[in-house]
Amino acid sequence: MQYKYYCGKNVKKTALLMVVTIFVTAMFSGMRSFVSKADEISDLKNSIAQKQQEIKDAQSQKKELQSGLTDVKSIINDLEQSKKDLAAYVTQLDANLSKIQEKIADIKEMISQKEIEITQTQAELDVAVAKEESQYENMKIRIRSMYERGDDFYFEAILSARSFADMINRIDYVEKVSASDKRMLEEFRTTREYVEVCKAQLESEQELLEEAKSNVEAEEASLESLIAQKEAEIKAYEADINNREQLVREYEAEIAAQDAEIKEMEQLAKALQTQLEQANGQKKTYDGGMFAWPAPSYTRISDEFGYRMHPTLKVEKFHNGLDMAAPGGSPILAAYSGTVVAAAYSSTMGNYIMIDHGDNLYTIYMHASKLYVSQGAEVTKGQKIAAVGTTGRSTGNHLHFGVRLNGSYVNPRNYLK
Repeated sequence: MQYKYYCGKNVKKTALLMVVTIFVTAMFSGMRSFVSKADEISDLKNSIAQKQQEIKDAQSQKKELQSGLTDVKSIINDLEQSKKDLAAYVTQLDANLSKIQEKIADIKEMISQKEIEITQTQAELDVAVAKEESQYENMKIRIRSMYERGDDFYFEAILSARSFADMINRIDYVEKVSASDKRMLEEFRTTREYVEVCKAQLESEQELLEEAKSNVEAEEASLESLIAQKEAEIKAYEADINNREQLVREYEAEIAAQDAEIKEMEQLAKALQTQLEQANGQKKTYDGGMFAWPAPSYTRISDEFGYRMHPTLKVEKFHNGLDMAAPGGSPILAAYSGTVVAAAYSSTMGNYIMIDHGDNLYTIYMHASKLYVSQGAEVTKGQKIAAVGTTGRSTGNHLHFGVRLNGSYVNPRNYLK
């Protein structure tokens, strides 16, 4: 009787063990969306290390931004010595303006990139949190199962083996289940650590983004301050009644130098065109099409082509182009397709571009804050070639647009739509 009872008890244990085995196997194969493997845990740890380094990089970038703000007072002090020479003053100040504008462009690029990275980090955090929650639920199921089975479950399962080989198999199974539990716990801990480092990275990136936005505002304020300083100095210099005759002579000399520079570019363009014609028999020609408006952000003409009373010298002078009022940094477009024969800087024209359209027709774009094309480039009608600015002999953001035909300036309105 006792023997039958004992055998019956063993049969029940074996059946129970088989049921539990099936349950555990199903639990480990189906309940987890992320397979608990050593290489996955290793990948998570590598990701944690990478993100910790990215946090350090973001903190370093933040410190660099904080220490790299433009010192306007220092720049103004450095410029004091060159105020008596307007050309030297303008050239030196424009160099500083260019540096600030480049800095602003770099920071804005950083902002755009950082906004993309924040979106990616937020997505990674969302996935990691979902994974952590799933693993936590699985851990609760596993712990509940272990509690319900009791401390002696594995021991009884091994002792109830029908043979030595069966016992070895059960021991091996118990070891695998135990190792799986350990991996499960380690992956859960690693995932939780990954979640925390993702949160820290997101916070660090957002702090850097805010610092960058703050820096852009500060740099743009510095830029406007220097531009206002420059405009005030030019106006004061030109309005000095005691130096009026001298200033008129200086102005005429500057315009003459400007014209000489433009004519030199024209001669170089003609020489190059002659070489091309001899090489391939093709001549660059203008097909008579109408020009695109070169400053599309704003269409108001602040100064027309022709003779006008100079605003500060108070003498009648010839204005060789159209001044198009437009915001600083807004696009300057190529009015027509052609070859860039000059993309340079001068103290009167500032950053300027000159384009050859064929048949001795050229367009000139002055006072740009930034140039996007270089000498020799082929451009198409409407292509962005520069940004509006106030470099050179300029007292406000605008585009000076000139058209030359056969070596002389002509009214640009004859070619504009």
